[in-house]
Amino acid sequence: MKNIRNFCIIAHIDHGKSTLADRLLDATGSVTAREKQEQLLDNMDLERERGITIKSHAIQMDYEYKGEKYILNLIDTPGHVDFSYEVSRSIAACEGALLIVDAAQSIQAQTISNLYLALEHDLEIIPVLNKIDLPSANPEEVTDDIVEMLGCKAEDVIHASGKTGFGVENILAAIIEKIPAPKGDPNAPLQALIFDSVYNPFRGVETYFRIMNGEIRKGQKIKFMATGNTYFADEVGTLKLVQHPKEIVRTGDVGYIITGIKDAREVKVGDTITLAERPCQKSIEGFENVKPMVFAGIYPVDTEDYEDLRSAMEKLQLNDASLVFLPESSAALGFGFRCGFLGMLHMEIVQERLEREFDMSVITTVPNVSYHAFTKKNPDQIIVVNNPSDLPDPSSLDRVEEPYIKAVIITKSDFVGNVMSLCIEKRGIITNQTYLTPERVELCFDMPLSEIVFDFYDRLKTISKGYASFDYSPIGMRESKLVKVDILLNSQPVDALSSLLHVGNAHHIGKKMCEKLRELIPRQQFDIPIQAAIGAKIISRETIKALRKDVTAKCYGGDISRKRKLLEKQKKGKKRMRQVGNVEIPQEAFMAVLKLND
Repeated sequence: MKNIRNFCIIAHIDHGKSTLADRLLDATGSVTAREKQEQLLDNMDLERERGITIKSHAIQMDYEYKGEKYILNLIDTPGHVDFSYEVSRSIAACEGALLIVDAAQSIQAQTISNLYLALEHDLEIIPVLNKIDLPSANPEEVTDDIVEMLGCKAEDVIHASGKTGFGVENILAAIIEKIPAPKGDPNAPLQALIFDSVYNPFRGVETYFRIMNGEIRKGQKIKFMATGNTYFADEVGTLKLVQHPKEIVRTGDVGYIITGIKDAREVKVGDTITLAERPCQKSIEGFENVKPMVFAGIYPVDTEDYEDLRSAMEKLQLNDASLVFLPESSAALGFGFRCGFLGMLHMEIVQERLEREFDMSVITTVPNVSYHAFTKKNPDQIIVVNNPSDLPDPSSLDRVEEPYIKAVIITKSDFVGNVMSLCIEKRGIITNQTYLTPERVELCFDMPLSEIVFDFYDRLKTISKGYASFDYSPIGMRESKLVKVDILLNSQPVDALSSLLHVGNAHHIGKKMCEKLRELIPRQQFDIPIQAAIGAKIISRETIKALRKDVTAKCYGGDISRKRKLLEKQKKGKKRMRQVGNVEIPQEAFMAVLKLND
């Protein structure tokens, strides 16, 4: 056990974690020349296309240092704020972390928040300055920033380049010398933390775990403590580039287990595995439960696919435990699910994965956040409003509270004015402004979560020319003046398009939504009024003009009364059509509401 090291890599998005992980695998000879490819641990198509890490990946490396053989378990983690839950799981399974900072971009918001996560779990931090081969690199200044943030010495910061492989030997030496070996009692009852799982259609659920105490052998009867279910360990082993079956996995090691579980709901990430005959006393305190930030409805395009969508969501939830969903129904879209996501990128990725991995074409409704409503009758009872249609009648409503976040934005000093005006437009209140260096400023705002759900991140990147970095954490609920804006098509409310908005924005957004829908909904044989309404008050209206057939084309000359008769007949038909006509809403119309500022 003294020769095992478990560590993860934490960094801001695009600071070169996956590339550096490739160099570590090369240096330890964990991959053959045939298996080599860029960003080897990012094995999903989506990760490779977008150049981001979505899943944390575990891999075991063997390395010889000063004549002794060591086992290094690396867990590569995502860098985007939406996937911080993945990072918290990886940190719970490790004793140390490589903190990677880009020598050209310096310390960013997500670097700081991931560092605090690691320090809360008492991890040993090894600072690495990456990309020092870039012409724009500024190693001296960035090293000073790291020293100031961590309180370490300048010589402790390892200079490296994931592209050229410079400094990789120093990193491996630091991992072995600085990161403590796992603590645990090999003779105690088995206690293992589940930090991830995937669904294999042939073998059932594959569960990834880290053993804290005891050991696990092939063929033993094991028990999951949260569900209380028992299974036989059909196969156990460690995670190399491919799974490596073993007879026994010991204390401190990271491995996988296959028990033939077919139902995705039986495995819970964060659960503890123990032996059925000799169980441990208590389960492991791992990571906190996930708090979804953004809610949206996901519906199958064809209502008959509802059950297929449910099983696809359950299998996806295994691999992405931060996805939360409940069944719901909508008048416009039929049966579907109300899903909770950690942010807009997470929502986009889930939608893409459903389409690619499970062949499900889905419709996503307008995202919103979770509000608390209170009625005049019982002002102490909280009504949770995930969907605008859950909001009580305005006449009985006492007040509505919405979730607020603490937003931390780090930007260049040239863009402070632009960033401030964007945040104030989004109802943000500035709480702190700190100059980290003469060039870089940290701004703290208290903001409503609903304001950053749509386009905040994209606009922040645009006005700061890509320099600003953003991180947020929830700070609770605050009272707010909110109204429900309904969209009526042909005088019928479309529940999938209604939204809860602040009084100040309601008229402006209602008007924009009507204009946008007028462009997107195809013309019919009758006039379609599109209206935005607050309660019974219409605040905006647009009309899609009817397609008219020229019924008088066959009348050449002759009396005007013949033409008038035909036009009157057409008018009656149009009126009848408007009473019974249905309007089909294309998927782009649901998504267009997100892009109102384009």
